[in-house]
Amino acid sequence: MWPEGVNPKTVLYGTGAVGGAVAAAAGIYSYMYPYAFRDRHQVRLELAIIEKFTNIIMSGGTVLSQFAEAVRRHPDKPFLLFGTEAHTYGEVDAMANRVANFFHGMGFQKGDTVALLIYNEPAFIWTFLGLARVGVKMALLNTNLRGQALMHCFRVAGATGLIVGQGQPLLDATLELMPELQAEGATIWLQGSAHPPAGLSAWDGPVQRESDQPLQVQVTITPADTLCYIYTSGTTGLPKAAIIPHTKFIIGGNSLLLIQGFTSEDVLYVTLPLYHSSGLMLGIGTTISKGGKGGQSNAGSRWYKLALNLTFGGVTISLPQRPDDKDHKVRLAFGNGLRPDIWKQFQDRFGIPRIGEFYAMTEGNVGLTNISNKVGAVGVYSPMYRKYRPSSVIECDIDTGEPIRGKDGWCKEVKIGQPGLLVGPTDPATPYIGYLGKPELTQRKILRDVFQEGDAYFSTGDLMVVDKEYFIYFVDRVGDTFRWKGENVATTEVAQVLSKMEGVQEVNVYGVKVPGQDGRAGMASIIPLPGQQPDFRRWYRYITEKLPTYAQPLFLRLTQEIQLLV
Repeated sequence: MWPEGVNPKTVLYGTGAVGGAVAAAAGIYSYMYPYAFRDRHQVRLELAIIEKFTNIIMSGGTVLSQFAEAVRRHPDKPFLLFGTEAHTYGEVDAMANRVANFFHGMGFQKGDTVALLIYNEPAFIWTFLGLARVGVKMALLNTNLRGQALMHCFRVAGATGLIVGQGQPLLDATLELMPELQAEGATIWLQGSAHPPAGLSAWDGPVQRESDQPLQVQVTITPADTLCYIYTSGTTGLPKAAIIPHTKFIIGGNSLLLIQGFTSEDVLYVTLPLYHSSGLMLGIGTTISKGGKGGQSNAGSRWYKLALNLTFGGVTISLPQRPDDKDHKVRLAFGNGLRPDIWKQFQDRFGIPRIGEFYAMTEGNVGLTNISNKVGAVGVYSPMYRKYRPSSVIECDIDTGEPIRGKDGWCKEVKIGQPGLLVGPTDPATPYIGYLGKPELTQRKILRDVFQEGDAYFSTGDLMVVDKEYFIYFVDRVGDTFRWKGENVATTEVAQVLSKMEGVQEVNVYGVKVPGQDGRAGMASIIPLPGQQPDFRRWYRYITEKLPTYAQPLFLRLTQEIQLLV
């Protein structure tokens, strides 16, 4: 992750000279600008946390070494809580060893890739850790995907194996793709079944028979090695595989949540899917680094004796009210996408002292977090804070997200209260690693010559606005994606699927606001083929079979023409 010759402690993510400069500037800022104390406090917290994990990385630390240290310190402490199950660090370590020994015995080695199609459950974690010990990269497949979108994610990762978790929907999705998976030469294992269908191999028995001791061969894993691929919605097509090395997992997965005060005595309840960075990196990654407990379940479960909740507030607030809504010990709800209009409603209904809203992207290099409990804000954006985290909000076309350049050819930062495009510099301090596959997928997200010749910035594709107190707020997504039910939806991907329906001449997909709901719901505008009557029942069956629930358009509009922007 760090270029050769670059010392991470001397760049903006370390303390070093920058940390000293920030501290020295604080006195001046406190006179010139009244929010210095607030932001100085946050800067110091973040610098201390990032320095700690930078030191771990510089000493060769990985996710595996962090977990090994947690096992050494407290092997009998509960690590994973799942329903009535409780698994200690030592027990998860033993299961991960079995997985590692199994795959090593099967001939897998460092650099190979295996795809995981598993719901949130303990088996996901020890399978993940076991594969990592062999040096096998993991493609974390979205359990909502079906058909060619799912096959694309398997294929683009170059996977040679697929592990399918428990659950009939996952098995059905796999069986649908069996001819293509077999053509790829994939080995497929099914968890939770002693007698899997033809073409699939049993998992539980063979793995359980392996030794629970560490691998007898040494596999050298470095911080720069790729740990896994996490998929993001493509703005111009199918999902893209973001490259996640150990470095990004450690720093990105720890810096946002630890600043909120997570300790080794806390229980972190994770309702977000582990195939996404928030659930895995922030939820499980932070739990490992602090030696805490991670509770996994679905959004419909109750919280009980938990301290922190990593969740999607729009889902939780939709649950029916109950007398025991406040019967818990949750002191912080941490996540993103909590609308300002339901923020206080969520907080008051469940009696949660603090909301820790944050902003980040799996593949991005900009991270913001709100530790001030400011309603609606995703973080702070003061001049002091930006000396440490040098992102920018620039003027852009609100509809397309394209930067607006002045007569001199350079971009301009927005004024207070003016929405703009959030961008982050791509330099050794804030590296942008990008996607697996064609280089143009990565390069497409980079803006060049933004403020001066030769500079480069990662474009988040998100509109932000800053208020006069220097709090920053998420406004909307721009371009060809929108967010619904906590997932990013690529309009072009959905349109490509719908265009293959019988009786469709042309289709356009976009997101529309729905009162009282987060994000945007899908709207499909369709021109039917001349002389053909749409078969809505057939369309409905096709859409529900081919698209994940969150990507299925909620609204359909039949029209004779579609306006296109040229």
